Amino acid sequence: MTTVAFTINGKPATVDADADTPLLWIVREHLKLTGTKFGCGAGLCGACTVHLDGKAVRSCQTHIGEVANKKVTTIEGLSPDSSHPLQKAWVAMQVPQCGYCQSGQIMQAADLLAHNSKPTREQIVRHMDGNICRCGTYPRIIAAIQSVA
Repeated sequence: MTTVAFTINGKPATVDADADTPLLWIVREHLKLTGTKFGCGAGLCGACTVHLDGKAVRSCQTHIGEVANKKVTTIEGLSPDSSHPLQKAWVAMQVPQCGYCQSGQIMQAADLLAHNSKPTREQIVRHMDGNICRCGTYPRIIAAIQSVA
């Protein structure tokens, strides 16, 4: 067991866990922030996407030892009242069907827009590649991102 201190959604946090425990389980089980979802456990689907020091990462593949003294942002920290422009666009464009992948999709899109406020459609598609939506709402995801950009 190791003690790891970091910031999550702007608040300090300290957890005791094995250093190789995935950040996903720290977020969901230790901190009870359940907006971040378990999808594949192999970093291939994007459902568990969070930001680590402002960059999108797969929390199922990021060990808690890697987040010491860093800033983690989950979907809950993106906007506590769902007022982030992407969250509003997701509702306006009726993006979700089952909704399971949506927090990861939004976090991936927020990373794109934080680094490129006016991406082309091709840049959006390339950046979002790897975030899987089983319901196939990709055209609406792209449209929502474009509406914010």
